[in-house]
This record gives sequence, structure tokens and C-alpha cells, in this order.
Amino acid sequence: MVVDTEVPRNEPPQPWIVLRAIAVIGIALSLFQLYAAGVQPLGLFYQRPIHLGFILVLCFLIYPVWGRSRPRGVLGWVIDGTLIACAVLVGAWLPVNIDTIANQIFPRDIDVWVGVLTVLVVLEGARRAVGLGMTIIGAAFLLYAFAGSRGELPFLADWMPGILNHRGYSIDRVASQMTLGAEGIFGIPLGVAATFIFVFVLFGAFLEVTGAGKFFIDLAYAATGRQRGGPAKAAVIASAGMGSISGSAIANVVTTGAFTIPLMKRLGYRPAQAGGIEAAASTGGQIMPPLMGAGAFLMSEFTRVPYVDIVLVSIFPALLYFGVVYLLVHIAAVKQGMTGLSADELPSVRSVLADGWHFLLPLVALMALLVAGYSPMRVGFYAILSIVAAAVARALWDFLTGRPTASGFVALCRRGIALTLDALELGARNAVAVSMACAVAGIIVGVVGLTGLGLKFSAMMIAFSGGNLVLALLLVVIASLILGMGLPVTAAYIVLIILVGPALTQEFGLPILIAHLVVFWYSQDSNVTPPVALAGFAGAAIAGSKPMETSLQAWKYAKGLYLIPLFMVFNDAIILGGPLPVVIWNGAIAIVALTGFAVALEGFLWRPMPLWQRLLIVPGVIAVFWPDVAVEGAGAALILLILALNRWGGRQDGTATAASRPKA
Repeated sequence: MVVDTEVPRNEPPQPWIVLRAIAVIGIALSLFQLYAAGVQPLGLFYQRPIHLGFILVLCFLIYPVWGRSRPRGVLGWVIDGTLIACAVLVGAWLPVNIDTIANQIFPRDIDVWVGVLTVLVVLEGARRAVGLGMTIIGAAFLLYAFAGSRGELPFLADWMPGILNHRGYSIDRVASQMTLGAEGIFGIPLGVAATFIFVFVLFGAFLEVTGAGKFFIDLAYAATGRQRGGPAKAAVIASAGMGSISGSAIANVVTTGAFTIPLMKRLGYRPAQAGGIEAAASTGGQIMPPLMGAGAFLMSEFTRVPYVDIVLVSIFPALLYFGVVYLLVHIAAVKQGMTGLSADELPSVRSVLADGWHFLLPLVALMALLVAGYSPMRVGFYAILSIVAAAVARALWDFLTGRPTASGFVALCRRGIALTLDALELGARNAVAVSMACAVAGIIVGVVGLTGLGLKFSAMMIAFSGGNLVLALLLVVIASLILGMGLPVTAAYIVLIILVGPALTQEFGLPILIAHLVVFWYSQDSNVTPPVALAGFAGAAIAGSKPMETSLQAWKYAKGLYLIPLFMVFNDAIILGGPLPVVIWNGAIAIVALTGFAVALEGFLWRPMPLWQRLLIVPGVIAVFWPDVAVEGAGAALILLILALNRWGGRQDGTATAASRPKA
């Protein structure tokens, strides 16, 4: 997984000593994480605070107080130097004082004030690495904890509806909740970031520096480049492959889009269309197993479902999503009469595999270890070792089959060491944003647990939806879109599942895994849904198109993001399993319904589709969601009938065209 950390072009370079400090601290953090993952596991009150301390120091070095476009100056260094010292204190306080803290009944004043300092430093770090929205939300939850007749800010209770009122808590109680237990900042979100997420971020960094990203892109081009709309289809496949590495839709856009968007434009796609296709495809990278961004790890911790099980049940929905995007791309290419690229413009599959087949071995090893029952953290450790071994073996093979010399071997070793250090530093840099988001998410989790806000929010959700599950899911979509305007996907998922999860599972009866998958999928929509479509904006920047127009195109191509979670809810056999005929039936009607929806959306398959046929497909798609086999079958049959009529019309058009041609 790679988080987008690309430096803006107008950013002045940091002093060399700062860059060196970032490199040294980043490498030290990665080595510490590897030690904890594969050599000596540490207790949570050692692992999590030390991880947070490292991350905060990196955060304040990478992100200056005045922003990355302005030099720090003397005052800036005074502020950041103080914050770096505070970060070291935050990381060391709990491990050094763990025995005293664990054996006391009431917290010492010094523990409370260090807790307050920790909260403030975390909020400031999140402002810099994640954005102001995350900090505001974290601060709002803290204010909510203080509101109440017995809290530090009792007057705030007058501003809250009756259902949200609570007794209020003192600064001692809140600080203790946030930093002296496993229910606040050092809770599950940061725990997952400090273990599973980091080791797989590091795995992605090793893949990136060794050239795996280019391999996946080249392989996608070689496989699809000659087809109609080949570069667009390559974007879909490359984004699925990069999803095994990337945890950021924006990073996926700038990585694969730099190659695919210019080629799509050259082939005939409008700039906004090209940027939208890339944004929609890149969004799928975060729902693509085995990594699924950070979501699969968090989901495993929250639901207590083994990580490998979440990966396995997520494969089919992810393939459905990419299948819908691929079909929409194909239809657009056929409608516009596009052709593919010529053979001399494309690499061959054989040559691409010959050059990079070893990049597949770490992914195979990763899946094999997961299936064998190893913990995700240990799997990530061995996956990193496997990519290092594969890269070293390939480099030695190329060296020995060439003209080996002593000087060449020395240069090879130096390059290997340099790439290893680059990967260790890159992994630490890429982990800063997600770890800061998870730390603030811990504040939110702590406040929700302290005040019982989750149950109150569930009651409000039931009241607004009137007990109707479809309306409740619509509220989740709206909430995810609003949260996504200011939060990254991982943070939006955590906040949403904390607030709406109890209602979906306890009141509406959804199985816990399906509730989490639905919320996780809907948390992706801020990447492609106007007015704030972050991946769409990144695609627009590369395509040279208008951001809003590009976002609308991305929203159209990513429609599977909204429909597939509904299949999880109303056709849950595709997630929970069951008798084989039931699973096959639900999978088949899901494919038919999504195909029909894509065709109705574009109004074209083999030929233009009349409006009455497009409208008639809609009730067929709705019927597939109905919890009755007969209704499902009728809906699927209606869709297939309309598709068959379109196919027959296309053949008739082809026959008429052939008959009208003059005979030689």
C-alpha cells in the first residue's frame, strides 16, 4: 500500500540536514516495525506509543508549521522543535512508566498533563498530515465529552438535542480515557496502524522501489492494448493490480494515470472522460484484495473475523466492481468507434513476464501464508523478505548472465543497499498520514465509548429512517459523502462504523461482516462523487480537464460502488456463503443485474438502445434485490430478454450494412 506523498512542484526543497533526519528516523521506524513483526512481538503499551512517537516526529519534520510551500524560518523551527520534543515524550512516557501507571488506582497529575499534551500534539499532527477536517472532527468529539452538567463545559449541553445529552466528564477523566488505556488514542485503530497496516505499507514500498508498479502497468497494456479502448481497459486492469500495492486512490491515479490518461486522450476519449475512467478504476484499488487499503485489517480487528476470510469474501465483489467499469469503458469505446493501439506501440505479454515475473512471487507467497493461517503481521514480514529475496535473485541472475566483474558486483551491492534504504524510508513516510488518521480516530472511539454516543446515534438513525433498511443505507451514503469531504477513506470508515454499526447490526439485523463491508465500500465514494471527488480532481489535473466535469464522469463509471453493497445486503450468500446452488444463483443474477444497469446507463451495447428498453431494465434490476427467488428470476429474465433484443438488433444492422455494400 502506498499513500500519496508526492511533493508539490512549487514546494521549496527542505534543507539537506532535515532530509537526512527524515531518512534516518524513517529507516529506524521501519526497522523497529520489522523487529516487532518478525523477531520479537511487543505488548500494545510498548508497540503503539513508540510507533506514535516515531510517526509524530516524522510528521513535524515532513510537514512544516507554515505549510509545505513556505520555509520554516526561526519561529517555525522553534515551534516544530518544541513539538518534536513533545513527540519524543509522548512516545516514551507510557513504555517508561508502564509499571507505575498499571498499579495505580487514580492517575497522577503528571499522567493527566502528559495525556492532555498527547491529545494536542496528535490533533496538530493530524492537521498537517491529514487535513484540517480531521482535526476539527476530533476536537468536536472532545468538546462533546466535556459538555454536560458534570463536565468541564456544562454550557454546551444547552446547544445539544435531548437525545445527545450526557452527564459530561472532567479533563482528568477524558485524558485518562484517551491515553492511559486501550480505548482512546492507543486503541484498536492505532494498534492496527502500528502492526498490520505499517508492515504492508512497507511491503508496498519495497514493491514500488523494485519496479513492481511498472510491471503491472506494462502487463495490463500488453494484455488489453490492442482491444477497442485498450488504454482505458489497461487503466482498469492496472488499477486492479496496483490495488495489491496502493492504499490510496489518489496515489493510484497519479501512478497509473500518468501513463493511461495521455494514451486514452490520444485514442479519442475526451479529457474529462479519460480522467474520470482512471479515477473510477483507481478507487477500486482500495477494495481489491489482498490488501484493500487499510480496511481489511481494521475490519478484522473490529469484527474478530480472520483477515484471510475477509480477503476471500471480498474477491468476488471487487471483481464485480472492476467488471462494471470495464464494461462501461468497452461500451464507450464501441459507441465512439475507437480502435486499439498497434502492435508496435505495445510490449508483448511474453517480454513483460520475462522481465518481471518474479514480482508475482511475493503476492503468491503472501496469499499462501494467509491461507496457511499465519497472522497478518507475520505474513507481511515474510512477504517483505520474499520481495527482497526475489529482487536479489533476479539482480544476481542478470549480473551473472552478463559480463560479471568485481567492480560491477560492488556497484550492484551498493545499488541494492540504496534501494533497501529507500524502501525503508518510503514505507515510513507513507505510513504517516494513515497513522495520524488512526490516532485521531482513537480519540473519536474513546469519546463514543465514554459517552455512549454510538447507541444514541443509532436511535437517531432509526428515527430518521423509520425502520426502513433502504433509507438507513441511504443515510449511510450521505454521511459517508459528507465525512469524505474532510477525511481520508480509512478515517471515514472508522467514524461511520462506530456511529452506524450498532444500528445496522442490532436494529436492522445485518450480519456484522456485511455491515462493515457496506460501510467500507460506501466510505470510498468521496473519491468519485461531486462536489468533492478527490481521485476525480487528481485525474483532472493529469488530463487537463475541468475538475467537476471529470468528477461527474468518475461518478458515472463508479456506479458499482453504490449497487454492489446492496447485493451484499439483499443477496448475502455472495458474502456469507451457503449451499453451492444458492451461491451460484446469487452470483449469476448479480452479474446480470450489473450488466443490465451498465447498458441502461450508457444506452448502448451492440447497438443504440431505445429509451423504452433502458427504462424497462430498471425494474428488472430492482427485482433482483427482492428477497424472493421467483421475483429475482423474473427480473433477471427481463434483463436478459432486453439484452437479447439488443443483440438481435445489432445483427440485423450488421446484415443490412453488408447487403448495402456494392459487390465487386
